[in-house]
Amino acid sequence: MSLKKLPFTMQQIEKIIEKHPTPFHIYDEKAIRENARRFYKAFSWVPGGFKNYFAVKALPNPAILKILKEEGMGADCSSLPELLLSDMAGIKGEDIVFTSNDTPAAEFIKAKELGAVINLDDITHIPFLEKHAGIPELACLRYNPGPLKEGNKIIGNPEEAKYGFTREQLIEGYRLMKEKGAKRFGLHTMVASNELNPDYFIETAEILFDLVVEISKKLSIKFEFVNLGGGIGIPYKPEQKAVDLEYVSEGIKKAYEKKIRGNSLDPLRIVMECGRVVTGPYGYLVTKAIHTKNTYKNYIGLDACMANLMRPALYGAYHHITNMNNPEGKPDHTYDVTGSLCENNDKFAINREMPETKPGNTIVIHDTGAHGYAMGFNYNGKLRSAELLLTTDGSAKLIRRAETVEDYFSTLKF
Repeated sequence: MSLKKLPFTMQQIEKIIEKHPTPFHIYDEKAIRENARRFYKAFSWVPGGFKNYFAVKALPNPAILKILKEEGMGADCSSLPELLLSDMAGIKGEDIVFTSNDTPAAEFIKAKELGAVINLDDITHIPFLEKHAGIPELACLRYNPGPLKEGNKIIGNPEEAKYGFTREQLIEGYRLMKEKGAKRFGLHTMVASNELNPDYFIETAEILFDLVVEISKKLSIKFEFVNLGGGIGIPYKPEQKAVDLEYVSEGIKKAYEKKIRGNSLDPLRIVMECGRVVTGPYGYLVTKAIHTKNTYKNYIGLDACMANLMRPALYGAYHHITNMNNPEGKPDHTYDVTGSLCENNDKFAINREMPETKPGNTIVIHDTGAHGYAMGFNYNGKLRSAELLLTTDGSAKLIRRAETVEDYFSTLKF
């Protein structure tokens, strides 16, 4: 049986559970910091300095954002609360990128007030932004490459995606922004999610570099940066291989030398907006087995449910599961691992081969450090769990308390 490593022992996690009842998400601070440093080291060649704007939607907790700020990261936001969370964590000005779609005026106004980079999703947003917040000095537009680029099953094919400008709209958009007073320019795209093919990201960079060359010449504007988006996947399955960031960086560097430096358009900063690859592998949903059920299939029922981790139900996504009471046991039992939500797709795993699991066993679901807690909900009256930080000294710090019934009722007028 393939195993995945954990940053805590059975003794450590049981001591944490004594103070913080299951279920809860716990994040490994040491591993997150080390990973952030590896990421930056891989792109240390970038002129003017590489920056990753962490996708706040992946893990919207100011304690995590503060850690990433200390490691040099900014914030990629797509809503008013995400802008406020970033500001709360001390991320300011152009260290925030605001990329949204179908955006309310109040959100554009707040982004402008914070001095964030406003990344527009559609050509009609230019007059809308001008009317409600004014045209910023820095103009950044989101490109949808359409048939030039394949998407994947999570984000879909670009031609069917609601995001971004077409190539023709992009050229017109920059012309309009320049005409309306913008003096600085950036270019953005985001066309995949959880992609493990490293060549995908090199190809994306080549497409954007070609656009920079074309638009710079047509409109006589100078681009400051390209934002290659995010979408770098993680190996959810033990047998999968992580994306080689050094390989990706080297491929992008070669394209930069040829297309940007070769056309005398340097320096051009390169930035990204990765979330999953930054924190995803370093979060864990800790839960307890509370029931077994043997009917037409064998079931293990947990005290967590899809309100705590939606990805398996939403995407059929794989998340590795470790029984802390029998971590190296022979996987000679087949279970559906379920939660208590009144929906049949409330399953963390289907036909999963695992060691024998009994009520009372401590179960850890891996790779929940991105799009785990963040996608939680209150359907069926379920309450969202606590979030903990496993600090660099090995202690557990509460960074979000669990919801209570009083929280659930707090917005009712009855």
